[in-house]
Amino acid sequence: MLGISHWLPSLIKKEALPPAFEDLAVAYFLPLAEQIASWANHHPHPLVIGVNGAQGTGKSTMCKVLAQALEHNHHLQCAVISIDDIYLTHSERSKLAEDVHPLLQTRGVPGTHDIAMGLDLINQLKARQTPTIPIFNKAIDDRAPQEQWIKLDQAVDIILFEGWCVGAIAQQNQALATPINQLEKNEDREAVWRQFFNQQLKTSYAELFQLIDRLIMLKAPDFECVYEWRMTQEKKLDRNQQGKGIMNPAQLTRFIMHYERLTRWMFKEMPARADCVLELNHDHNITTAHYQTS
Repeated sequence: MLGISHWLPSLIKKEALPPAFEDLAVAYFLPLAEQIASWANHHPHPLVIGVNGAQGTGKSTMCKVLAQALEHNHHLQCAVISIDDIYLTHSERSKLAEDVHPLLQTRGVPGTHDIAMGLDLINQLKARQTPTIPIFNKAIDDRAPQEQWIKLDQAVDIILFEGWCVGAIAQQNQALATPINQLEKNEDREAVWRQFFNQQLKTSYAELFQLIDRLIMLKAPDFECVYEWRMTQEKKLDRNQQGKGIMNPAQLTRFIMHYERLTRWMFKEMPARADCVLELNHDHNITTAHYQTS
């Protein structure tokens, strides 16, 4: 395909992706970039694209491809923001765990992000300013020093805002009564933790996600495959961090339980309202792309 002879193979090599990834990108990601460019042409301000997907679905990799495709093929400047990079600091989550519920020490669920930071960051980008993009270091479970943050050198046309719960909406309160796994059963017996993060989705997170103009979902086939894919991520992190702060299988199983309720809920309700749903199979391959026609 015209325009990818240089940048796509280079990206595949840099990210150590399999050769077959090029076919995947050409079949699904480049058409998606073209659609995003079309959406952007009808917006007076930089377009905010929400990218949702469970752990290990490939959100970050897809966003890297989309950013390159938008720049090289459509001449649009792009910023990629991960909701992971606006986590509250370790000490802020410790205070939350003390004041509200111990499970809030673990990063991930709504309520463990700095929403004010996220709102400020996206609003600056929409105003064509060049803010510094924060970085969260998962290996130390804390925000990286500011000197390591990413400084943009020019205004952007597209903001790719990716994360496991990006675009999520709250469940009905009655759905919270029954524990969904052993973590909820044993460590959230009074449902304080899940009621707290569900309320966050109704309030501050709703304000943040209202900034999203279009929503893309990378949909895993079921929750059972999320553990395997997240373990693959952990092994990659292990290689990069030389084992510092890496979870063993038992720790990872417990960690993923924090995400299970909201992930299953998004599987159920989000596809009907997403502007594009990319369906993944158990082999981690995209099988179909569904676009909203309205």
